[in-house]
Amino acid sequence: MSGRGRLAFCAALATIAAACALLPLVDPATWLLQAALLVAVQTGVGAAARRVPLPRPVTTLLQLLVSLLLLTVVFARESAPGGFVPTPDVFQHFGALLTQGTQDVSRFAIPAPVTDGIRLMLVGGVLVIGLLVDTVAVTFRSAAPAGLPLLALYSVAAGLSQGGARWLWFLCAAGGYLLLLLAEGRERLSQWGRMFADKSRPGSAPYQPGAVGGPAVAPVRTGRRIGALALGISLVVPALLPSLSGGLLDGAGGNGGRRGEGGGGTVSAVNPLVALQDSLNQPENRTALTYKTNVEDTQELYMRIVALDKFDGSAWKPSERRIGEIPDPMPTPAGLAPDVRTTKIRSTVQASDWYAQDWLPMPYPADRVRINGKWRFEPEGRTLVGYQGQNTRGARYDVESLLVRPTSDQLRNAPAPPADLKREYTEVPDSLPDVVDATARKVTSGAKDNYDRAVMLQEWFTEKGGFSYDTQVQAGSGTAAIAKFLETKEGFCIHFSFAMASMARTLGIPARVAVGFTPGTARGDGKMEVGLQDAHAWPELYFEGVGWTRFEPTPTRGTTPSYAQPDSPDADQNPAERLPDRGENASPTPSPSRSATCTAEEKRADPGCGAAAPGSGSGQGGDGPPVGTIAAITAAASVVLGVPLLPMLLRVRKRSRRLRPRAPDDPEAAVAGVLDAWQELIDTGWDHGVVPEDSATPRKAAERLARIGELKPDAAEAARRLALAVEQVLYAPEPRVSTGLAEDVLRVRGGLREAAPRGIRLRALLLPPSTARLLWSASRRLAALRARWRGAWRLRFAK
Repeated sequence: MSGRGRLAFCAALATIAAACALLPLVDPATWLLQAALLVAVQTGVGAAARRVPLPRPVTTLLQLLVSLLLLTVVFARESAPGGFVPTPDVFQHFGALLTQGTQDVSRFAIPAPVTDGIRLMLVGGVLVIGLLVDTVAVTFRSAAPAGLPLLALYSVAAGLSQGGARWLWFLCAAGGYLLLLLAEGRERLSQWGRMFADKSRPGSAPYQPGAVGGPAVAPVRTGRRIGALALGISLVVPALLPSLSGGLLDGAGGNGGRRGEGGGGTVSAVNPLVALQDSLNQPENRTALTYKTNVEDTQELYMRIVALDKFDGSAWKPSERRIGEIPDPMPTPAGLAPDVRTTKIRSTVQASDWYAQDWLPMPYPADRVRINGKWRFEPEGRTLVGYQGQNTRGARYDVESLLVRPTSDQLRNAPAPPADLKREYTEVPDSLPDVVDATARKVTSGAKDNYDRAVMLQEWFTEKGGFSYDTQVQAGSGTAAIAKFLETKEGFCIHFSFAMASMARTLGIPARVAVGFTPGTARGDGKMEVGLQDAHAWPELYFEGVGWTRFEPTPTRGTTPSYAQPDSPDADQNPAERLPDRGENASPTPSPSRSATCTAEEKRADPGCGAAAPGSGSGQGGDGPPVGTIAAITAAASVVLGVPLLPMLLRVRKRSRRLRPRAPDDPEAAVAGVLDAWQELIDTGWDHGVVPEDSATPRKAAERLARIGELKPDAAEAARRLALAVEQVLYAPEPRVSTGLAEDVLRVRGGLREAAPRGIRLRALLLPPSTARLLWSASRRLAALRARWRGAWRLRFAK
């Protein structure tokens, strides 16, 4: 294998090694084999193009084209003519897959399933990184900067990964980069034809021309130093990058996959707030569920999806829990005592064909559920979650649930909760602002027990605190969002439920947040209809003897439970009111208040009237768009990593423009080519420590460059040929244009790099001093523009 072939192989291997850091994020890991195969083909195409040889930009362009063809064959074969030709339909298919992938990463926790969209993002991303590494390290023969895309790939994976053996993936990525550096060093030494002896070892002799072998210890030492620097950067950068939360592969723990045949596994922390705000702002109340129940009072029949019981400061989310087979019947709800009045109700639910939700909406607490498909039971939240792609799309199921009717005395006299439960559900992050605790204590001053405190908090949000309901307010679930909400007093159900649950926890009341649907609207056929505008979130507080108890702090939304109304009789003494039929006109019969439900006319007049759990297919989250957050972080990381490369990229572009071929039949273009080649020679010397002297003649400049740059005879002769060519076009009566000047410039550049110390070579590559000419040119253009503007203004005022 040739030196450049070995370098290309190591570049591909380094890319795959860095991509291994993505393995903990998804399951299964078969996508990596596919990515490795495509990277191998991409690398082979580049190696073949360099052997032809093709120009460097053409080589990169050819690799890019082949990569596009490969992605078309793998991901869009059905949309492509012949199965591989990229057409506008293919790019549209790619866009749809990327949209799906964006939505999927917002839904699933780590490790996420490898859907088609996620697979395209992973394989396509690794292929792009592989192309960048191959272009920089092999095509342009600069392995050190090639570590930046590798570092970006590893840093993103490390920032998203939740614990686990991250040190192993770090070693893989670092080892691949070191292998790439050593391969480049070996390839350069084979081209230079020189070895360096270790002068620190007694008896070591300098290299003699024609000698074979010798102790090549200096390159090894150089590789160690560069490797140590790379390892240090790889350790520091992930620590400096902002942490990601609230959506993109954001799990509650390290192993939150939906797994386990026969009842094993853990439940994924699927983001249940996806599209909640969008659902509330939909102009059309699209039906998600219809259900029929045997209870006349449906105001308490909230269709609960999941409970958010973990607050880490950035978001409320479900904890990682064990899941198992669905018991029949389900165990008694935690904390529910026999003396609390309960009523068993039966409901038959039908999900719409378009509504796909991983969690099963059902009344809380459910006692029995009959449903077909792959569903598992999570006992802590008493929820059902689908696995292996199971969701609610078109599902029909029967639910037997309990309608718990505690009295205010039972809640007021509730004994202390278990110590472990209280410790878990009263935990608040250190980042929670002091204003939350202070406000909670101020609002509940004078309360005698936790029940009074809960009711006073609820009343403060709904009546006394001056809060207003607004679905257009920016969503947020972190501590800063809660503090801002308490200050502005504008928000929707997310803000009210998160704030009340946080404040209850500061008061020592176990609390969590539930997400689901309000009861919906009654139809004329005896069924209830739940739409997107019925999306809702509410707090659940724990009282020993009653269990998790719903409260309603959001004004004009849902219904306030009778046990949470201190001035009204208990639930068993207050007959409930019936929901009206959809579109029913006002009549002398009792009708629900605005906070209970809304008619179709009210909903059209006020889109905020009515509330429901989002479909899992959307890519926007109720706690802020995770895609936007990730895009901002990616852009910031690109700027941080790309700014150091900017001088190098500008210099490469300038060199390629100056040395591009000129039309031989155009004398003016040929003369311009000679002058550009000379300017490139002067700037190349400047980059390698030979500062130009404007007063020197071309011959003197060439001799000075050869002397200071320690050029070998062939490189020095190339510099003299360039000087003679410049004198010909500048001073000869009839300019005679020479050929092969671009090759001479590259020959001089190679000689300067060979003779220059390592620090000068790195500076010439990453921070070339000649890029100062760009600043000078920009300054001259700006001055000319200012002068033109001043002249135009003077002329205008003179008139």
